[in-house]
Amino acid sequence: MVGSHKDRIEKQDRVAGVRRGAGAPILMTSHEAVSWYLEGVRTHVSLAGPPVLAVRADSDGDTLFVADNEADRLIAEELLPSDVDRIVRVPWWTPPAVAAAEDPGSASAVGEAAVAADLRAVRAPMLPAETSRYRSLGRDVAHTLTDAVESGIGPESSEWDAASVVASGLVSRGIDPLVVLVTGAARVSYRHPLPTDARLGQRAMIVVCGRRDGLIANATRWIGEGVDDEPILAVERAFLDASVPGVRLDEAFAAGCAAYERFGFDSREWQRHHQGGPAGYAGRDPRATASTHDLLVENQAFAWNPSAPGLKVEDTMLRTADGWEVLTVDDRWPSVEYAGLRRPVTRGY
Repeated sequence: MVGSHKDRIEKQDRVAGVRRGAGAPILMTSHEAVSWYLEGVRTHVSLAGPPVLAVRADSDGDTLFVADNEADRLIAEELLPSDVDRIVRVPWWTPPAVAAAEDPGSASAVGEAAVAADLRAVRAPMLPAETSRYRSLGRDVAHTLTDAVESGIGPESSEWDAASVVASGLVSRGIDPLVVLVTGAARVSYRHPLPTDARLGQRAMIVVCGRRDGLIANATRWIGEGVDDEPILAVERAFLDASVPGVRLDEAFAAGCAAYERFGFDSREWQRHHQGGPAGYAGRDPRATASTHDLLVENQAFAWNPSAPGLKVEDTMLRTADGWEVLTVDDRWPSVEYAGLRRPVTRGY
């Protein structure tokens, strides 16, 4: 159990505000909402499966609907003691989300989709205990990438070889490898390069999204021959400079996208791959687009990832009152200072 009772109480207060606005109990049924609300509980069995529990937040307290075959483990290893008093065990053939919505002893509740933006808003400002967990996760993800390269990955290694070393390093640190992408020199044009048996060659990229305690850290690293990183770092900086408390997400997105042409890229480069956005309990929470109008706040996490053919930069960062704090950092990885922030560059084999 890693949760903080103090943070849990604050989260209950935040969701109570959403509940009062909706005028009805709130159902939380997604991985990101449930894990955030229950202080990092592991909501999955299969990484590709639905959550094994759901939460109904009502004026008289929370009720957890838990798959019966997972309940004993969750009670013993995952849930805070204060969360085990009101558990409804659900037979394995009934999804917990369905059981929560159809609970015959309770008033009709509002589904998560109807208040998704409100729930994102209350998740956005990170609390002290989860910030500490995020820093630890970020360091471990970054260390995993460095260790993988130092383990002997080289130009003759296959993309599968590199991916297996990275995935093993994540799992050994208690991190779920949600995404492990690898491209060698022959495939750098792909933005989401699922690994193959191709050799890494003279330049390779590794991308990871790792989850622990519900939080997800994202990072990209390049190895082999170096290139001029400054143009893509300049685009990233435009996203960062625009991501300030009080600004809407679509405004920050537009500012970053406009920077591509200013720094020598095709003006439509942003259309060829998503640009990232706020981070936390989802890979992007939400993914930034021209129609995401979430208001940005202090102590919010981000993972912007501008890219172009053969170029990409990505780290998980926290926007604090003092500016940007890079969470996915390892001092062993070579870096440059760009606009006052240390940013990773290509590391040789």
